[in-house]
Amino acid sequence: MTTTATTRRVRVLAAADDRHDEILTQEALDLIGRLDAAFAHRRDEILKERRRRKDRLVSGSPLDLSIATAAVRDDPDWRVAPPAPGLEDRRVEITGPPDRRMTVNALNSGARVWMADFEDATAPTWNNVIDAQLNLLDAIERRIDFTTPEGKEYRLGADPATIVVRPRGWHLLEEHLEIDGRPVPASLVDFGLYFFHCAQRQIDAGYGPYFYLPKLENAGEARLWNDVFVLAQELVGIPRGTVRATVLIETITAVFEMEEILHALREHSSGLNAGRWNYLFSIIKTFGHRTDFQLPDRAQVTMTAPFMRAYTELLVRTCHQRGAHAIGGMAAHVPSDNPEANTAALAKVRLDKEREAEDGFDGSWVAHPALVPVCREVFDGVLGERPHQLDRTRDDVAVTAADLLSVRRISAPPMAEGVRANVAVSLRYFEAWMRGHGAVALYGLMEDAATAEIARVQLWQWLRHRTIERDQLLAVLDEECDALTAERPYALVAEARAVLERAALDRDLPAFFTPDTYSRHLVRRTEARS
Repeated sequence: MTTTATTRRVRVLAAADDRHDEILTQEALDLIGRLDAAFAHRRDEILKERRRRKDRLVSGSPLDLSIATAAVRDDPDWRVAPPAPGLEDRRVEITGPPDRRMTVNALNSGARVWMADFEDATAPTWNNVIDAQLNLLDAIERRIDFTTPEGKEYRLGADPATIVVRPRGWHLLEEHLEIDGRPVPASLVDFGLYFFHCAQRQIDAGYGPYFYLPKLENAGEARLWNDVFVLAQELVGIPRGTVRATVLIETITAVFEMEEILHALREHSSGLNAGRWNYLFSIIKTFGHRTDFQLPDRAQVTMTAPFMRAYTELLVRTCHQRGAHAIGGMAAHVPSDNPEANTAALAKVRLDKEREAEDGFDGSWVAHPALVPVCREVFDGVLGERPHQLDRTRDDVAVTAADLLSVRRISAPPMAEGVRANVAVSLRYFEAWMRGHGAVALYGLMEDAATAEIARVQLWQWLRHRTIERDQLLAVLDEECDALTAERPYALVAEARAVLERAALDRDLPAFFTPDTYSRHLVRRTEARS
């Protein structure tokens, strides 16, 4: 690749807030400009190829392993980079938005890794985006301590979790930064600001700049990220290979290219993660037009479903064959004041984590600090003093394309309570998201954008195949809007309803709810600052 891209002037189209000037320095914006000059066009081509591939699949093209990349899969000798400092043992990882309170709680949770999530768990208001960068910088500098107006103290402990940042996906833009009259890819903004301010600081602390990569659909998108890492390391002056990245396998096309994705990132790779909810969302988004891909209520689609078992077992085998960590899916339970409900929920979490540990995963995700002990206990029981189980190469696993696509084996019509649950959750999540909250506790679970996405595409799929009628769905929506108004009289109910109608009730299914809703509701531009 070439590194001759020249700096492009980045203009800030947002009002300055407290301490924003510490993040939006000219040098940091220059790095974003260099990355944009080198990669914005390739990002645009990737999005075009996503649309072309979707059209081919809708037209009936088969989805299978690529003959063109068989040499990568057939070569037994290549491996990814060895685990980086702070990523050797990943038995418990906690995820959440990098707001100030969550930053302290996650780092102090006892988890080995914290994924600071700019993607699904963050509503990308300008203040959220820049304040999150400040929180990460303050955490690394150990000046994150604060006291709430109610007097509650938050202090960073002596042994915080390793920070891994998930930037926004390639499909999103940051409309508060502009180059040549167009917005900057949000991925490059989140990555560039964190990398500029924190990469060397993390190295000095004995770690490194580590990332989770969301929504990738193929190995070409992984190669683009690898090239971003190479150029950024060169421009900032840190050794090539210092960056590490874990890829979330959360699209149906990516599961057919897991080895190729690891290979594309191999000098920077730290493994793969099973992003279960976005994976289901991707299946419906890709094949929702087909009657043999009609999923039942999302609560009934467990990780023991045959096609989900094929997905996770193949992920573990792929990772361990190549020396990469395999990280399991999210446990989203939020503790309540009901002891019986907590006991039942924790029992489900334990069973889920036991299945993952026994299948060979090296660690797993939780969304709340209260879940860290049960996840740690399960993986301690399998790992003991070992940091991982990469030696379990799962040679017994044999998964075919048909196994991965065998959704019809659990196909079932929706139940009334499933329809209502999807309406209730998506409506309330959209309303909270427009108010700037990306991680929302709803009905005992910590929900993020992935939950809202699967809820709304299920509604769209059921409408398309007439397993529910439009009048029936609108009646439920009316009732849930009334209920939300009663719960919170000042809620953005009309706006949330409009988002749900555009995202689930139109004839054409939007690829994501976030780009349009962001542009309509979260962008607050002011006079440009160079």
